[in-house]
Amino acid sequence: MASRSLPFLLLVLLVCLTQTVSAIKFNIPASRYPPAKCIWNAAHPGALVIITANVGPGDGQRLDIEVIDSSEHKNVYLSKKDISGEKRFAITAHAEEDIGVCFRNYLDSSVPNDGKTRSRVVDLDVDIGADAVDYNAIANQESLSALETEMRKLEGIVKEIVDEMEYLKTREERFQATNISTNRRVKNFAWFTIASLIGLGVWQIFHLRAFFKRKYLID
Repeated sequence: MASRSLPFLLLVLLVCLTQTVSAIKFNIPASRYPPAKCIWNAAHPGALVIITANVGPGDGQRLDIEVIDSSEHKNVYLSKKDISGEKRFAITAHAEEDIGVCFRNYLDSSVPNDGKTRSRVVDLDVDIGADAVDYNAIANQESLSALETEMRKLEGIVKEIVDEMEYLKTREERFQATNISTNRRVKNFAWFTIASLIGLGVWQIFHLRAFFKRKYLID
């Protein structure tokens, strides 16, 4: 009996460890030309990303939010200015890149420069994949019980695990193909180098033999 329940316990442990949730609370100082403060999370293509930002009060401050990825082109998924209170945003990842939630806290020009440090508190929660799905709404819509709702959530998380394993398998196959191709090119280059050296050596022998014959050093 214990041996039968062991795989199930391992699956539940794996599901708990692979849930993608990021929650952080921080202060962001205000300035005339503020730098961006970004929180990065990994996301696969097609993954649903729910961003919940609870912004504290701040007189004379304007907080902007921008959601980008870590690709070379820095694709912008979302850009909002002057957010306050609790805001909720939803995006869908398009590439195999990290998703960055960036904040800039601008200090209004009317605020006197009295040397005081002004800042706002941001409570950020980022849900990715199965954790971004509102299962309570699904349960209300389909009249699911609590157990059925949890099973539906586990089903979504297990699907994410399977997709992750498929992605890792595909990436491993791609890396293996690249490695085989590189090894083949190195081998071909090595054979070409050997053939070139042999050809150069043979040419030098005939060239020296002809030279010595012209000088009557050999018959």
